[in-house]
Amino acid sequence: MSGALPSDRRRVLAAGAAALGTAASAQLWLPATARAAGREPLPDGVFSLGVASGDPLPDGIVLWTRLAPDPLNGGGMPNSTVPVEWQVAQDSRFRWIVRRGTALARPSYGHSVHVDVRGLRPDTRYWYRFRAGGQLSRTGRTRTAPPAHSAGGHLRLALASCQNWQHGYFTPYADMLRQDPDVVVFVGDYIYESSPSATGVRRHEGGGEPYSLTQYRNRYAQYRSDPDLAAMHANAPFVVTFDDHEIDNDFAGRIPQDPDKQSHDAFTARLTAGYRAYYEHMPVRASALPDGPRIRMHRRLEFGRLARLNVLDTRQYRSDQATGQEGAQDPSRTMLGAAQKRWLVDGLRHSPARWNLIASQIMMAETDLRVGEGKLWYYDAWDGYQAERNALLQEFRRVSNPVVLTGDRHLTMVSDLREDFADPSSAVVGAEFVGTSVSSNGDQDQAAFHAQWDPRRADNPHWKLLDAHRGYHLFDIRPDGVDARVRVVDTVVKPRATPRTLARLRVEAGRPGVHVV
Repeated sequence: MSGALPSDRRRVLAAGAAALGTAASAQLWLPATARAAGREPLPDGVFSLGVASGDPLPDGIVLWTRLAPDPLNGGGMPNSTVPVEWQVAQDSRFRWIVRRGTALARPSYGHSVHVDVRGLRPDTRYWYRFRAGGQLSRTGRTRTAPPAHSAGGHLRLALASCQNWQHGYFTPYADMLRQDPDVVVFVGDYIYESSPSATGVRRHEGGGEPYSLTQYRNRYAQYRSDPDLAAMHANAPFVVTFDDHEIDNDFAGRIPQDPDKQSHDAFTARLTAGYRAYYEHMPVRASALPDGPRIRMHRRLEFGRLARLNVLDTRQYRSDQATGQEGAQDPSRTMLGAAQKRWLVDGLRHSPARWNLIASQIMMAETDLRVGEGKLWYYDAWDGYQAERNALLQEFRRVSNPVVLTGDRHLTMVSDLREDFADPSSAVVGAEFVGTSVSSNGDQDQAAFHAQWDPRRADNPHWKLLDAHRGYHLFDIRPDGVDARVRVVDTVVKPRATPRTLARLRVEAGRPGVHVV
């Protein structure tokens, strides 16, 4: 899909097209075959969903867009395959184009485009854009990963999760954009499958929960229309994975939350539709192309020798949730499935990286909800799969600087990871940052939150920070340590917000655990 460097004349023409921004001038940088006479003109606004990039490699990046002039009504595209031109340049005005090609936007995949560009330089910023039917997309900016064997350096990583359209605007992304992260790690609940609510800050499209492919496409398109999210996607690569609300709340494998209301065949069809729509809207490689009700999302990304990022899938392979303490401690229960667990352990044991990051959709540290004697856990989290969790924490003792990045809770919960949470004096083996939500739970009552949660802190001495503002976490990763900032906003019920740093934390290399600065 890539070609040789263009001539000087083509560079000049490309720069002119970028400056003018009109359909006529934009045609100058396209091969004549893309302007074949007689092609049916496309509706206006085909790039309404913007652009995105993801999964950076030292020599490559995934570029994404989806043609959708009527995004909330199935897309609005003709039922035909459409050629989409793409360019990657070293400058924002596209004077120095380094890669270009044509991708096909097919109706069977919602006219989405995934371009896996290779042959790029490591640790380099690039700009990219698309063109179809005489229409030019917005310009995106992205960055490749550092060279494979490079030591040292600095990685700025943002952690985000849980963005419920109805609970608020995605205002934390406006601040994230200003912080200019190298990569954004999104650990689940990109959309919510809930029905429209008349009391929401914004109302979900449609007339109920999504079940069909078209319904899921419409829901993703609505979320993609948030201007702050769209701007963030256009300015940094994302590394994404899903949790439950991309399909159905608290589903496990092929078991829905309410099996008495969703038959096995019906839920399998829902998984098939949900995974297809997820792929269509995410900047991921062809390795994530779904096969019916299956999708491969666990994968590993390297940022030189500084950091290895292990992205988990904690939904597809898990046993059904336990319903009590005995079930939660059953050694046969699995969160990851045998194959994914082996993949993770092997990747940790043989990692050459200084920092070993694990993107886990659900919380790994214990949450004891019962004040005083006894235990009460969230069974949907790692607490419900204790034998596997404890075995993994034992592995952490032999891993260089493990740090777990999590979402799901709609809270900031920063913890030491202990080898055995039943023994508060057991060794600290790692750190976990549970990032708060982008918008889910809205503007929470802070006094009510602390009245509910503060009494539990004595039973959870591994917790280092607990808060319920909306926002995200920002990490500056260097060889000697990880400096983390909890960035929060004052509101998500209005389209503009005031951000601030709620807390600063640090993980020292070679010293497991985290402390508040």
